[in-house]
Amino acid sequence: MAEQVSPMLVASVLPADFADLGRQVEEIEKAGVDRIQWDVMDGRFVPNMTFGPDVIAACRRHVDMGFEAHLMVVDPDPMLERWVEAGCEIVIVHAEATTHLHRTLSRIRDLGAGAGVALNPATPLSAVENVLDLVDLLLVMTVNPGFGGQSYIASMEPKIAQARAEIDRRGLDIELEVDGGIGAATIGAAARAGARVFCAGSALLNGPGTMTQRAEEMRNAALAEMAA
Repeated sequence: MAEQVSPMLVASVLPADFADLGRQVEEIEKAGVDRIQWDVMDGRFVPNMTFGPDVIAACRRHVDMGFEAHLMVVDPDPMLERWVEAGCEIVIVHAEATTHLHRTLSRIRDLGAGAGVALNPATPLSAVENVLDLVDLLLVMTVNPGFGGQSYIASMEPKIAQARAEIDRRGLDIELEVDGGIGAATIGAAARAGARVFCAGSALLNGPGTMTQRAEEMRNAALAEMAA
């Protein structure tokens, strides 16, 4: 996965109407969003519960866009295959929730999916430096995971910049994504720090104008900082 020349927008469906997911994912695709993130929560790693693989599989037939599963779960290993079978091209696990991270990332790749690893705000980049050779996507959380609609934590920007510098220094083919509080007012700062993939939920699915207009506003705000 090469670094994106233009910013990539990923829609979190956490704020969506769960009773109308098929139509909502179609709306996301029509808005020109690049990918959908499925926030998978188990009520243990985070204090919330959301989707299972059958829900994702049911939505897969509605759109052709990419899916990524963000597994905010304790011990993701036993169900890795289910998320890939459900149609997720990328599977993201948390460094904090995975006992043998090297083995887990290798397994995701063996299943034919892109391997992603996420870092909570309190977790340093050093937690994943020794497995970056197995990583296709690095997700720096800009909120504490578990709920949508939280405020962007600007103090994560040095970690984003550190991750960008390490990826570039080692010549790695890794997408650098941020997730949490991303909207038109915050995406520029994350882009300036070095992120190139931006996951947005509430700011993308809700707000003034159409979703297409909101996506374009966010993309333009990121592009302005990337070009500066």
